[in-house]
Amino acid sequence: MKPTRIWSDTQWMRGLIIGMLAASTMLVGACRDNAAHDLVLNAAGTAATVITVDSPAAIAQESAADYNNNVNGLITAKTLKSWIDDWPANRPAGITGRLVILQINNGPTGQEYITPHPATGVVTYSVVDASRLIETRSDGVAQIKAMVPDGPTMDRFFHDYGIDPTKDMLVWVMGTGGYLPNMWMGRGWYMMRYWGVPKTHLALLDGGAFYGMPSYMGGTASCDENVSTSCLPDNGTFSVRNLPEDNTALQATLEDMMHIVRPTDVNDLHDGVFIWDARNIGQYSAGLIDESGGVPANYMTEFQNGGSQQGHPNGALDLNFTNMLDSATGYSYKPKSELQAYLDGRVDANGKGFTDGTLQPVGPGRAYQSGDTVYTYCETTFRAMITGIVSGVILDKPTRFYDGAMYEWHTMSNIVAKNGLPLLPIDSPWRTDLTNRSYFRPADSAAAVTTRVITDPYAISADAIVRADQEYKRGVGGGSSSGGGALPPPPNPCANAG
Repeated sequence: MKPTRIWSDTQWMRGLIIGMLAASTMLVGACRDNAAHDLVLNAAGTAATVITVDSPAAIAQESAADYNNNVNGLITAKTLKSWIDDWPANRPAGITGRLVILQINNGPTGQEYITPHPATGVVTYSVVDASRLIETRSDGVAQIKAMVPDGPTMDRFFHDYGIDPTKDMLVWVMGTGGYLPNMWMGRGWYMMRYWGVPKTHLALLDGGAFYGMPSYMGGTASCDENVSTSCLPDNGTFSVRNLPEDNTALQATLEDMMHIVRPTDVNDLHDGVFIWDARNIGQYSAGLIDESGGVPANYMTEFQNGGSQQGHPNGALDLNFTNMLDSATGYSYKPKSELQAYLDGRVDANGKGFTDGTLQPVGPGRAYQSGDTVYTYCETTFRAMITGIVSGVILDKPTRFYDGAMYEWHTMSNIVAKNGLPLLPIDSPWRTDLTNRSYFRPADSAAAVTTRVITDPYAISADAIVRADQEYKRGVGGGSSSGGGALPPPPNPCANAG
């Protein structure tokens, strides 16, 4: 067994302060509607900013039944066109700055971009650099790819595009609709809300722009990053430290997931959590069945990223993210009533609905329960951006993203990798290859298992990313997450969640 750590008094004091902050954030974030507050001191030692630590319930928002009536969250082409037509007259109440259109892919040749109108404050930027939206980071246990960016990366984003998110309206759009572009839009929304961009200043365009507003598209952008970044404003002065909302509760950590999983693979209707696997049923079932209901010839075809195992955390329900979108309408979201029906446990006309570990539909009333906090994930929490938009932006359900996702969950095992060594030692407390944490099937050979960067298999905590971001937000850290532990994991935020 790993020997007990011995810390200096200074280390203990620093760990205690940050640990209490993180623990209070998680307690508030998981189950309650109220918010905590922190005072951030300026150089003179007086309170400069009051930071509100929001719960998932406070972060969530509800769409109108008719998406045309939304002025933030999920908006339609009708709304965006009205803003472009006369931004000074039609912009939403409380918006005093520009309409900043952040386009993550192109339309067809000659109609690649929503045409900017800089004279009236409408600008369009292509955002093609993935490093702006995701980052490889360590949560203290392991290095995980495709995580929410750190504070300096967000500040660089605001600087490069000259954005002030307390004045500007920020709209993420797809030039051409698709599954992957929707995921990238979701990642953009997630990183901004996580860092505290107000929901009233942030929107996603429902469906591809070329489908919904082709006459508003042309071959010119305010800056086309496909060609060069030298055209970016490069003059922003805003920092995430200027945003008073701490929305880090949007991210569920590995230890959060270990707190909420059940000892057996059943959906507990009374535990206050709803675990949503956004992947296909083949991955959820580790190759027992596929989306058509058949049996895959080789269960290993369902493995991704050289994972050591495939399956799901105990208690999770599966509903493929593709069911949330309508490919016939530019990959827009289905009507609100249809999305709610899924969470009510109903199946659609194609027989698709939430499935539990028995690989059967759960049935009406046996999916989401009132007051549940949604925990959603996929392999790298890209597909889960779509399911999380459904629950947290359209349906007003408290929602958290397990950002480490199955990439991390399936790293946490004693299974041997292709280097001949197990990913984790047998006595690591973070193992998920245990039946009281997961349903899983191991890879059929060590040669198929990719090695991982393990920061500390005996780490006391797995929330180094959230803690680093909370520190940066409050001006007491450099923003990068580090390995190693600080304090024991906080108590279970939902007393009956196990």
